[in-house]
Amino acid sequence: MNLWGVAAVLGIVEGLTEFLPVSSTGHLIIAGHMLGFVGDKAASFEIAIQMGAILSVVFLYWRRFLRLVPNNEKRAENSTLDGWSGIWRITIATLPALCVAYMLRHEIKERLFNPEAVSLALAVGGLGILVVERFSLGRRSNTLDNLSLGQALGIGLFQILALWPGTSRAAATIIGGMLLGLDRKASAEFSFLIAVPVLFAATGYELLKMRDQLAFADAVALAIGFLVSFLVALAAIKGFVSYLGRGRLTPFAWYRIVIAPIFYYLTRGSAW
Repeated sequence: MNLWGVAAVLGIVEGLTEFLPVSSTGHLIIAGHMLGFVGDKAASFEIAIQMGAILSVVFLYWRRFLRLVPNNEKRAENSTLDGWSGIWRITIATLPALCVAYMLRHEIKERLFNPEAVSLALAVGGLGILVVERFSLGRRSNTLDNLSLGQALGIGLFQILALWPGTSRAAATIIGGMLLGLDRKASAEFSFLIAVPVLFAATGYELLKMRDQLAFADAVALAIGFLVSFLVALAAIKGFVSYLGRGRLTPFAWYRIVIAPIFYYLTRGSAW
């Protein structure tokens, strides 16, 4: 498969998995391994393609982001996620993972980017979702407009778990929100909102580090991956939110448990 085709496949995988509780990292590793596209160049492609998925959230939730502007007339009455109140909540939900990621970035790459660690994270995350779904049955839940500072901070602390590759940032923040009293849809939408600053910071940092590895000749392939990721993520987010209006996270949990040993089998002994 030529580079354009590889970029399109990676864009599909990234767009489908970035905001679902299944681990985009694990799926991109599997895709790269099966395509024979690994190493530093593959990593730089994945980072650039991730930007397309991030921007899909901005596109879909632009009204919600606009309501963060202080003194905006379009703010909802009595919403805790508008204006400065919303900015503070997104900030305190974002900072814990950013700080820990920066301090432990070398240890994470050295110790957790291996088949054993990622496979374990996939399985443990699946079991965690099953437990939280069972625990949350029958509980009264709050909407996103009633999000407290404590809930925002708690979700931010849960997001630290996603620094373990294979855990899934979406899974960590969604189950964190559910445990802290949000309904599934509100947990997912807050997960999307706080993904934007976290992923922008992480992607920007990695792009600066790898800027010398991105050749001008690869620009078309990167553009294809970016566009595919953006479009697929749009559909994935809309479908996921619609599903959460009536469904549970249990299917995603079982999927993770099933794919964990498959991931280990496919990637053991391979170059990362």
